[in-house]
Amino acid sequence: MIKIVKPMAVMLALLILVLGGVAVGGTVSLQAQVTGAEAQVNEEPGAPKEEAVAGSGDLANAGKAVGAAIAIGLAALGGALGMGNAISKANEGIARQPEADGKIRTVLMLGLVFIETVVIYALITSILIIFVM
Repeated sequence: MIKIVKPMAVMLALLILVLGGVAVGGTVSLQAQVTGAEAQVNEEPGAPKEEAVAGSGDLANAGKAVGAAIAIGLAALGGALGMGNAISKANEGIARQPEADGKIRTVLMLGLVFIETVVIYALITSILIIFVM
């Protein structure tokens, strides 16, 4: 089972990175559409500039929110699966060798910290997508 878990973790990490890239690419293309809409509004004399730009900005913000939600949702899902699997295997190891309790627990905690770090990176990336871009 251990040999299966590592490729699955790598695939989940790659999936999160790809979806994050799709989210960023989607927001960039939405911003390009908003810029194009602003240029068209500026060319038309007498068109209400603020209303057209506000509608386009709402679309860009919605795209950012959806992309960020997908990225953090998948990161949380991957982290939860990884943590559950690690805790399960640690409990099995402690049940088989109770005298190795301290070493198993130490390695488990270190692994859980690394898994949680990836989820926190995804959260920070999602926040950056929403508020900075």
